[in-house]
Amino acid sequence: MICPKPMIFALFASTAVAAPAAAQSSDPTAGRRLAASLCVECHRIEEKTPAKDEASKAPSFVDVARMSSTTELAIKVFLRSSHRNMPNLILTPDEIDSLAAYIVGLAPKH
Repeated sequence: MICPKPMIFALFASTAVAAPAAAQSSDPTAGRRLAASLCVECHRIEEKTPAKDEASKAPSFVDVARMSSTTELAIKVFLRSSHRNMPNLILTPDEIDSLAAYIVGLAPKH
């Protein structure tokens, strides 16, 4: 069976677009584990989990989650940008999604 070129291109294009979306997932539990291994050095990652460096001026994740400007998208953009007062963390898209989902999940439910 011979497929016309436009049909092959359409099949390839639809596969290429669908694959990255399916590969990314947000898992707040994985985000919490990541926070406990990387972020707890400077941030209080939960109400009862102090930062290892208690003199750090880094905001607690609960305070970040409570900010009116905090959205999952805002956290994802923040984590993909370098910041003067933070280490340059290299995270995968799944790690960023999971960490963002974890932080947003700390906001009080209304």
